[in-house]
Amino acid sequence: MLQTMVTSVAADAIKNIINDGSRFVVLAHRNPDGDAVGSSLALVHYLRSLGKEAFAMFPNDFPIFLKWMPGADDIVIYDSDKERGDKLLQWADTFFCLDFNALSRIGAVGDAVSVLQTRRVLIDHHPYPETGFDVAVSHPEACSTCELVFRIIYLLGGTEALTHKMAECIYVGMMTDTGNFAYASNRRDIYLILAELMDKGIDKDIIYRRVFYNYSLSRLRLFGYMMYRKLRVYTKSNAALLVLENEELKRFNAIKGDTEGLVNMPLQIRGIRFTCFLREEQPGKINVSLRSVDDFPCNAVAAEFFNGGGHKNASGGELHCTMDEAVEIFRKALRKYHAELTK
Repeated sequence: MLQTMVTSVAADAIKNIINDGSRFVVLAHRNPDGDAVGSSLALVHYLRSLGKEAFAMFPNDFPIFLKWMPGADDIVIYDSDKERGDKLLQWADTFFCLDFNALSRIGAVGDAVSVLQTRRVLIDHHPYPETGFDVAVSHPEACSTCELVFRIIYLLGGTEALTHKMAECIYVGMMTDTGNFAYASNRRDIYLILAELMDKGIDKDIIYRRVFYNYSLSRLRLFGYMMYRKLRVYTKSNAALLVLENEELKRFNAIKGDTEGLVNMPLQIRGIRFTCFLREEQPGKINVSLRSVDDFPCNAVAAEFFNGGGHKNASGGELHCTMDEAVEIFRKALRKYHAELTK
């Protein structure tokens, strides 16, 4: 039996909003990952099963290895179809905000949403959510937003409400946000949920291959280059750094999603507890990805040094500076957290 996480009060509030509404837009964060895509599509499938009109919208495109997912072809990408996106935002009577905790995480979409009086429902597992939502289901203890979407569907309609398509989407988010259940996945409930998803006939082995054995050749070559040429190991601080400039991305003809998972690679080195990946998106703008193991709080590092945040073991941020300056900020963070990294 599942333990209580999403309360009956929150579930009832969401049920009332769904019953009252007819036009739903499900929003997820910029650079959508498996959890953002999976939770959004699962919720769209659920809303449509109730006879509602529903669409998923992302600020920008998502990786090719997630495009096989049921319903992915119908997702609206705002930065490539702004006209349609703006029409949908005006059309909606309800926004579901999934897998982000602040409107700033959805960029220009957030700017457009912020001036509308449309109802907003937050479903998310990142800490420190902002206010301004009509209903907020925020549980950092959840392994993924997909877990929360499952729990909501389960509370509203039981396992009978869950379809094969929903189950596939939910499994993708739970799998990818836990590194195929290698971290943030020690709770018994997670495996009870997986059993329910399996009962819907999903093939977890095929799903794994579709996500993790579906990369481009450029990605494999880029990973080899990064490990051989660009990896910097700070042995005394049990940390590692990867630096990737825009020209290098172009050299390898990298496509969307080709750097996914790169930040995790140095954690395979014995003794490494903290990794940082600095990727130049454009001159003067650096995307920051952080990962850690055990109790080291990389979200604290993200907040203090990289204008970001996230989970204890998986966080990110953004810098507006040169790459050399970004590397120096990383070194400053190492000096600040040296004692905690080496204890």
